[in-house]
Amino acid sequence: MTLRITVFGENRHEKSDPVVQQVYPEGMHTVIADGLRETLAADGVDAEVRVALLDDIEESLSDQALAEIDVLTWWGHMAHGDVPDHVADAVVRRVHDGMGLIPLHSAHYSKPFTRLMGTTCNLLWRNDGEEERVWTVNGSHPIARGVPHPIIVPKQEMYGEMFDIPAPDELVFISSFAGGEVFRSGCVFRRGKGKIFYFSPGDQEYPVYHQPEIRRVLANAVVWARPEEREQRPVRIAHAPLDWYRVEGAERAI
Repeated sequence: MTLRITVFGENRHEKSDPVVQQVYPEGMHTVIADGLRETLAADGVDAEVRVALLDDIEESLSDQALAEIDVLTWWGHMAHGDVPDHVADAVVRRVHDGMGLIPLHSAHYSKPFTRLMGTTCNLLWRNDGEEERVWTVNGSHPIARGVPHPIIVPKQEMYGEMFDIPAPDELVFISSFAGGEVFRSGCVFRRGKGKIFYFSPGDQEYPVYHQPEIRRVLANAVVWARPEEREQRPVRIAHAPLDWYRVEGAERAI
């Protein structure tokens, strides 16, 4: 079955910042989408990758569009407030229904992620272009498959603890920086029937999404986050008389 992926990009820095334009002349969303296409194709995964932008969000992330998305990656930074509340709420509902969500870097402040976490998602930061080392702490997790230990990101914005999120269901990566800070940079959550993987490397000023190791993580993540292929019967309230499970046909009625 085709894995249907949508890459959401804010696409604001690319329009206004010469540094970002030099690193991502066709936009971060294009590099992320191309990386997914190339890596998944090499893995033999049948995937369809499309792009959604803030400028067309009413159409590209409409209820109808969201219903046809298996996994949504999300990059945002300077325009979180411009995302319509009804779209953010629709994304949250789709996650609860089973859609995978991969928030990237500054998307820790995105409306869908903060709504799903229920916390401020605040953190420490410093943008001095220092080296980040991304350490695998759960090598058996599917997202860590084929990932070097550690991933070296030559230049990156520092994100540090405390990171105001709920305790992750699983922690796949932690990062360390020159100043001694550490950060939970690869966190897994489940909300309803959906899976979430927050991955922090990816500041707009640096060519992080060009790195093969980062592309490997993202490809692994979208495959892991796809909806589980199993029958999903609605759970309803039902009266349960004594020994109801002994009655022929009772299982079908519950």
